[in-house]
Amino acid sequence: MGNVVRVGLLGCGTVGEAFVELLVERLAAVEDVTGISLELARIAVRDPGRARSVGVPAELFTGDPYDVVKADDIDVVVELIGGVAPARELILAALEAGKPVVTANKELVAAAGPELYAAADRGGVDFFFEAAAVAAVPILRPIRESLAGEEITRVAGIVNGTTNYILTRMMGENLAFDEVLAAAQDLGYAEPDPTADVTGADAASKLAILASLAFNQSVAADDVPREGIVDLDRVDFELAAQFDYVIKLLAVADRFPADGDGAGQVGVQVFPALVERDHPLATVRGSFNAVFVNTTAAGELMFYGRGAGPRPSASSVLGDVIAAADHLRRGTHRKVPVGAPAAIRPKEDLEYSFYVRTEVEEAPGVLSEVTGVFGRHGVSIQKVDQDGSESQARVVFVTFPATERALNGALDELRTLGHVRSIGRVLRIYK
Repeated sequence: MGNVVRVGLLGCGTVGEAFVELLVERLAAVEDVTGISLELARIAVRDPGRARSVGVPAELFTGDPYDVVKADDIDVVVELIGGVAPARELILAALEAGKPVVTANKELVAAAGPELYAAADRGGVDFFFEAAAVAAVPILRPIRESLAGEEITRVAGIVNGTTNYILTRMMGENLAFDEVLAAAQDLGYAEPDPTADVTGADAASKLAILASLAFNQSVAADDVPREGIVDLDRVDFELAAQFDYVIKLLAVADRFPADGDGAGQVGVQVFPALVERDHPLATVRGSFNAVFVNTTAAGELMFYGRGAGPRPSASSVLGDVIAAADHLRRGTHRKVPVGAPAAIRPKEDLEYSFYVRTEVEEAPGVLSEVTGVFGRHGVSIQKVDQDGSESQARVVFVTFPATERALNGALDELRTLGHVRSIGRVLRIYK
């Protein structure tokens, strides 16, 4: 084929508009660098008659998405609708028609990735989704290509810019959750319905994608236990600062070696964690994301950049479009290297140090009784901080590494003690 590659777009919402603007803005530069002349040929939207701010001719808009995915004059399809349906059916139709597809749809890739990868391979075309992981941060292609010969043992970090923005401002400015969430929505970091962000569901989808590529074992979003940030208490931020920690929402995936034959297990979790102030993740502020990739040969690598916002996502989408167009012109494609479904290690068997906040009666022997419960369940105490009055004390415990199963056993027993009035937030400590 020639150097002209015609692009069809599905969806023109916030990210879609940013992609159109960036594509038009960068057309000449892309052709100068790559020799590829990208042409925006058609845009499928729900209401093609609605006035839009993007500066493209009205005749490019259509109400029928199949005018994009099946049309002979469309070379590359960009899906920015979001959600699983109808995006899945449209992407499959495009791949079956021999058209490379680029998407930012983390929910869909995490839910139906293996099916889409197989369809792309059968069609001999690319399926690219860099923007589905960490917005502008290029991490999937390095994992798929640069680290293809590596053994990756851990992928961990901050993968949701919205929650990182919220936690940064809550901790640094002593602001309420609702106030900061509203600001995030005004800035375009959070959707009108922020549930996926603040419950950890968005981060779980991204972690599923990252773990699948890093470990060459299929991990679905439903495999990832997640905890969000909605019930974090102001006192937890105060105590975190007192102990020289910050609170971050982390996504962590570990590969555990097999005891005998086989691929071993994969541990995956999303949770708010205490991170020591001198750890690089503690300095990642605002809407920025950072992901560490641990390998056996290269060691620890860090990927950092914007994790939220229309323009950062559009940048990743455009990069994928250029790569797909180049492969299409050369008559080649890159297979997504994901193997069989992973064996998921139960989260109760994963080990962390823990922060446990309790309220107990101020009486002789109570502290000894509580620490004895931890000890009976195999949980060793590293630090104790006590602050109280004559009748009641707040006691914070920081444990040495223990399994979640052991910790939960201790907490269950503590709840039966008459001297223990309540158990507050329990947070893992990331090192």
